[in-house]
Amino acid sequence: MIDPELQLLYPIDKALLAVMILVIMFGMGASLTPNDFKGVLKRPRLILIGFVSQFGFMPLIALGLSLALNLPPAASIAMILVGCLPGGSTSNLFAYFARGHVALSISMTTASTVMALVMTPILIHLYSQPFTQKIAEELGADTAFVMPTKDILVSLIVVLVPVCGGLILRRVSKGWAKVAEDTAGFMGMIVIVYLIITTIGRHWRLVLSTPWQIYVASIALGLMGFLFGYHVSRLLGAHPIQQRAISLETGIQNAPVAFSIILLSFPEFALQNDMLWTAILYALFIVVSSSCITLWLRKHGQFDWEVYRNTLIHTRLFGSDWQTRYPKGFLPSRIEKDPSQGALKGDVQRQDG
Repeated sequence: MIDPELQLLYPIDKALLAVMILVIMFGMGASLTPNDFKGVLKRPRLILIGFVSQFGFMPLIALGLSLALNLPPAASIAMILVGCLPGGSTSNLFAYFARGHVALSISMTTASTVMALVMTPILIHLYSQPFTQKIAEELGADTAFVMPTKDILVSLIVVLVPVCGGLILRRVSKGWAKVAEDTAGFMGMIVIVYLIITTIGRHWRLVLSTPWQIYVASIALGLMGFLFGYHVSRLLGAHPIQQRAISLETGIQNAPVAFSIILLSFPEFALQNDMLWTAILYALFIVVSSSCITLWLRKHGQFDWEVYRNTLIHTRLFGSDWQTRYPKGFLPSRIEKDPSQGALKGDVQRQDG
């Protein structure tokens, strides 16, 4: 148990976190167009795969890791919270660098962000049951610890308010909306790295004293999400660029939102530091693992991406019914039956590269 009096985040850190959440969510809203919402309806099968991955597999794997590794109750709840959150604009950024289907990634983010208002409080309440009684016993409370699901819902609503502001900006000025969109992801990464470095630098003794099980869980949650999203989407017939987007969308959870929910929903919780530290470790390792996975996917998917871009150009030139033909043996087996790489109608309306 981490000392409740220990100040993990300083006032400047919390101020930066608040600004980062505002900018990221505002930028995400500014990036959304009517085509993105239509894209949710155009790709119901892929969105369903993402939904099952995001709100089915990830919370379950967070629960499984917590039980298998016998994590402390507060750390377990933090893991489940992280597992129940949508990916956010960070996953869109990584999908872009990984040569994934950016329009699909944004459509999945749109759907999961809206569904999080319903699914996240329900799943946290459901999966936290094995740990709430243990927390009450540790604290010596007279009554059972109750998960503040209403506060979590309010926190999610507060965090999503800037998204509405971004949507309004998009309607008023597409130029400024583009600036907000481009700024959000990079600023988010910079602030996350800053918070991680400064927090770990201040509390290096805590780094050494943290049980290895928490490190394993923090690393494994994201990695298992990447693997699940990639292979399940592959088994269900998604094209390579779609597989890359779904993989990253599944494994990358919105750590800054997790920080905000913990700070806003558990202000008087004696074990708040335990939850916050677990979320910080997840944020640290997801940045590292996402970068490594993205580099591998980018290299592995270079040919697929070039074929896809070539098909988009042909579609713009010759119409959506054009079928690009390649010489026999030119395409690898994984895409030879569908050289279009999933270039669905409407994809040409948004640049994916």
